Amino acid sequence: MRVLVTGATGYVGSRLVPSLLSAGHDVVVSARDTGGLDRFAWADRVERRHLDVEDTVSVHLAVRDLDAVFYLVHSMGAGEFLKRDRDAAESLVAACDYAGTGRIVYLSGLVPDVPAEDLSDHLRSRLEVEEILLAGPTPTTVLRASMVIGGGSMSFEVMRRMTERLPVLTLPIWMTSRIQPIAVEDVVRLLTAALDGEPRNRSYDVGGDEVLTYAELLSRFATAAGLERPQVPLLFAPVGVVGEGVALLTGIPRSTIRALVKSLTHDMVCRDDDVRQALSPGVPYLPLDQALSRSLAGDTAATSADGDVQGEAASDPDWVGTTIS
Repeated sequence: MRVLVTGATGYVGSRLVPSLLSAGHDVVVSARDTGGLDRFAWADRVERRHLDVEDTVSVHLAVRDLDAVFYLVHSMGAGEFLKRDRDAAESLVAACDYAGTGRIVYLSGLVPDVPAEDLSDHLRSRLEVEEILLAGPTPTTVLRASMVIGGGSMSFEVMRRMTERLPVLTLPIWMTSRIQPIAVEDVVRLLTAALDGEPRNRSYDVGGDEVLTYAELLSRFATAAGLERPQVPLLFAPVGVVGEGVALLTGIPRSTIRALVKSLTHDMVCRDDDVRQALSPGVPYLPLDQALSRSLAGDTAATSADGDVQGEAASDPDWVGTTIS
């Protein structure tokens, strides 16, 4: 197939491209600045197209002559991002319909079983984009992923920095919700498999084999990293205060951290396991401890066809990687 990867410079997108190439697909990648793609290992094996999701004309030009579009664009900043994401999704739907694109594949996040008004703005935006795509005329496969384990994943790097920089992990007593993390290796495999068979128009929850609390996950990470990190419950810790503290500790933008921290108050687990039968029959998922240890291996040329997708890549942002010298 001839496929477009939007968000190819992002974490998942940069690791999806070599998987698609290895599967024999003709890959087109898009970015606002196509010159910025030079840093990726796959840069000379793809076609480049300019795409600004806020520019309707560029969206229409980017999706022409394609069999499928991977939509991996998410806003994590402050401001009117809900409207921007909504408008961008509507623009993509119109452009794919006009171009006759065969299918769309969208990577979203797990949506907790709570009223919409209790969702963070970012989760609500993901859900709204998903609904816009599914209601459109182009069949759309939506993968709702839980926390993605891999070197360079935002959630993974936050967990890494917290564990490395705090000799004692003080955890708010409200952080007892459960999570179902999944290795980026499995996310990339499922995204690639979404091109197989007839186009689907539905969402799938995506999570690994284990469901555990955040405290248990931090403990497993510390063990994989060879660190001793006792945990102490913190009785008074409003969500906003925790977000500010984590942002200060990790050095990651506050708007991004606030979105991540708010989700910690909800269970982020799969409602069903339909995705395994639909896209991954008979293929086991990477066990959590293996995913953690491989993600801690440093630069493994993760965006190269022969690299380990669980690790890091030279093209990752400067904030990726261990803080222990």
